[in-house]
Amino acid sequence: MAQLLGFTLLSALITGILLIPFIDFLYKVKLRRRDQTTKDFLNNNTPVFDKYNSWKVGTPFGGGILIIIVVTTLTLWAYGMFNVKINPWEVFLIFFTFISFGLLGLYDDIKKLVHKDSSLFFGLRLRHKFLIQLGLALFISTILYYQLGYSFLFIRGFGLASMGFLFIPFAALVIVSFTNAYNITDGLDGLASGLFLIALLAFLSISSTQLDFSLGIFIAFLTGSVAAFLYFNIYKARIWLGDVGSLSLGASLALIGLLSGKTIALVVIGGVFILEVGSSLIQVLGKKFLKR
Repeated sequence: MAQLLGFTLLSALITGILLIPFIDFLYKVKLRRRDQTTKDFLNNNTPVFDKYNSWKVGTPFGGGILIIIVVTTLTLWAYGMFNVKINPWEVFLIFFTFISFGLLGLYDDIKKLVHKDSSLFFGLRLRHKFLIQLGLALFISTILYYQLGYSFLFIRGFGLASMGFLFIPFAALVIVSFTNAYNITDGLDGLASGLFLIALLAFLSISSTQLDFSLGIFIAFLTGSVAAFLYFNIYKARIWLGDVGSLSLGASLALIGLLSGKTIALVVIGGVFILEVGSSLIQVLGKKFLKR
């Protein structure tokens, strides 16, 4: 555990040092908010939220890019430097999830700069973007089932419940749900990164007791990087995660829960994200059907 805490501090230090020049870089490449136009998860405008957050115009987004680069580099360095015994498939899944969802989010961030119609995704509708997420999640879930042998759900008080082949769609649902739930939460200063940090600390403790050092190293570096980012993201935020960060972190949190065998605990630890989706859904349906 002491070594994992050391990795956390190292990641926080490096991310904190790099964030200031990185923010300047984002200003230079004009990767920043041009207007305050927010959509809910059903792609509807949120005028009240936009009115009270108009000051965010001009704030750079894309902090997730730096987090992905720092965490990936440090994790690979630690695996090699300390001769960590790893499962190649587990490591592949960790980085595939972390990077692929990040690239999907980056694609979405770039779209916001070059397309006025935010319902388009470089020619793809919002539903196609969801299908890409689902495809990635099914691929990840298939490897979990066939290559790593995950097919059980641990329920405290009842023990292990065998799900068989149903584990694949179940795991895919978990990944897609948390990816979008976290993406919705990323709107207020420090909210998403702060809640994510709390969840990571819980899973860091769990991974240290399970002796899953390869996963623990990734969580430790991710924890430190997010902690440093949080300092620059609290009110008034000097940088935002962007979709590149929110999609990557949301999917990674779901994968961490699945790899730890703590899916039920994931729902509890990340319960705020689930409540956020439920709250947004109730508000949207209320406006649509009750007209208020």
